[in-house]
Amino acid sequence: MSIADGGIPSPNIWHHPQTYEIENRAVDPDGVIEPAMRAIRDWAGATVLDLGCGTGFHLPLFAATAARVIGVEPHGTLAEAARRRTRGLANVEVRQGTAQQVPLPDASVDVMHARWAYFFGPGCEPGLAELDRVMRRGGTAFVIDNDAGRSTFGRWFAEAYPMIKAPAVERFWTSRGWQRTELDMGWRFESRADFEAVVRIEFKPEAAERIIATHPGTEVDYAVNLWSRTY
Repeated sequence: MSIADGGIPSPNIWHHPQTYEIENRAVDPDGVIEPAMRAIRDWAGATVLDLGCGTGFHLPLFAATAARVIGVEPHGTLAEAARRRTRGLANVEVRQGTAQQVPLPDASVDVMHARWAYFFGPGCEPGLAELDRVMRRGGTAFVIDNDAGRSTFGRWFAEAYPMIKAPAVERFWTSRGWQRTELDMGWRFESRADFEAVVRIEFKPEAAERIIATHPGTEVDYAVNLWSRTY
């Protein structure tokens, strides 16, 4: 396993890629996120950068209409999995790298997508500087992250990670010219076992077991913020 210089470990997908695949399938079961992105900036015919692409779960979706799709992932094993997933897609390539050192030329990206990867508010300034470099004029960057101020999942997140303050995160993005679109998307799992497995990779053991003991079923109301900025 190789890690690109500066790669910041992810507590979930880096250690549990198969369980994270279950989570990816459970997220946004009614397809709320992509239409909201397209309403702001469609990627048809564009060059798309998926930063922190993991195993490449979202790359085929972009590739269906984009001219070119580049996935960037610091974790070598995950990057290789993304290459295997997209090997039949001629307009997709996967490169190993980080948000702080994007392996792309200046002004080469029309649409950037980062979903639960690196851009969590204060501390991500080096990655934002790289976006200033690689985004084309008129291009749009999207960051999807948890909204700790709304929903059942948001409450779990706020309790488990009290150091992340929703108002501070909002001030960080809005002060830098990003716009927020509030979305309610949800988790919907095929089985209770899948729900419990994913909760255990997203939260520390004590919090995970408390959630599992108090939340029945296989569905969770879950709010996210879609942050966007046009350059």
